[in-house]
Amino acid sequence: MSDIDHTGVDQELVAAARKVAERYSRGDNHTVAAAGRNADGRIVTAVNVYHFTGGPCAELVLIGAAAGQGAYDLTTVVAVADQGRGVVPPCGRCRQVLLDYFPEAEVIVERDGQLRALPVPDLLPEAYIWADHQDD
Repeated sequence: MSDIDHTGVDQELVAAARKVAERYSRGDNHTVAAAGRNADGRIVTAVNVYHFTGGPCAELVLIGAAAGQGAYDLTTVVAVADQGRGVVPPCGRCRQVLLDYFPEAEVIVERDGQLRALPVPDLLPEAYIWADHQDD
């Protein structure tokens, strides 16, 4: 079961991402870890894949890793940078993808020195909703 604190932050999830960032970050190739909690309670983790041609952020790798483990309903996501840099917010692309895949999920971010769990739509106001523009 998750360890939710009084601010609504899943501290177990933050700790899981931090552990992966500390253990598996390797130079410039892997500098951010992400962790996601699935609706069934499972935690899935991943790291970014940096390459000079670009590469997916940890949150995007997390979505693929989760799907590969049958975890299709992420409820909370957090990213933690290596070298003790702490929780980092998702980039714009990741915010859009999280909104498209998990519009009901929350993302743990640091704001004013405090961790907070915010609904994905709050991170992308006036967002383009991909599903609204698809043919049925």
